[in-house]
Amino acid sequence: MHLNLSADEVLTTTRAVRKRLDFDRPVEREVVEECLDIAVQAPTGSNSQTYHFVVVTDPEVKKPIAESYRNNFFAFYGGDDARTSPYADDDPRTGRLGAVVDSATYLAERLHEVPVWVIPCMDGRMDEGTPSFIQASLWGSIMPAVWSFMLAGRERGLGTVWTTLHLPQEREAAELLGIPFESVTQVGLIPVAYTQGTDFKTASRVSAADRTHWDRW
Repeated sequence: MHLNLSADEVLTTTRAVRKRLDFDRPVEREVVEECLDIAVQAPTGSNSQTYHFVVVTDPEVKKPIAESYRNNFFAFYGGDDARTSPYADDDPRTGRLGAVVDSATYLAERLHEVPVWVIPCMDGRMDEGTPSFIQASLWGSIMPAVWSFMLAGRERGLGTVWTTLHLPQEREAAELLGIPFESVTQVGLIPVAYTQGTDFKTASRVSAADRTHWDRW
């Protein structure tokens, strides 16, 4: 299924989807593979192509990783402070904070029910003290591919969200998934499911003009 969205529509309506993920509708393997074929067309530093994608559908493998994710979520975001905005009252992020926390809580409680996970990985590990330009090159060689995967999913009626809360137990997840921890870094966990409805709108954001600096800060 294609939604036949324009490029601008895909770019401006690909949301972080949590509450509208359809847990009951299977996601076909060939659709995931189509999105991954598009993902690997993204540019990488020095054409390094250091990405890997672990696709997880086994409920028994999901359970312990989802439990770690859930425990980390409530440890980091379970308190009242999570609903206290650090931004001004008229900032669009303040108005959305409660809904974002509710949505994130919903996913934490039901992550194991999402039909497909995609765990993007990259070759190598960054030791403490890795220079920022090397970090930027490594992250810049995986993030465009993941975003392209998410955009391709949107065009096909899939919802996704980039999560990182299983990473405090990255080594344990690597053991479960057979990922060589010493030489491969997991960079996130992308839940993938068809969405309940396909009508997503542009988001309320801080304006680009307020964050744009010409020639100097």
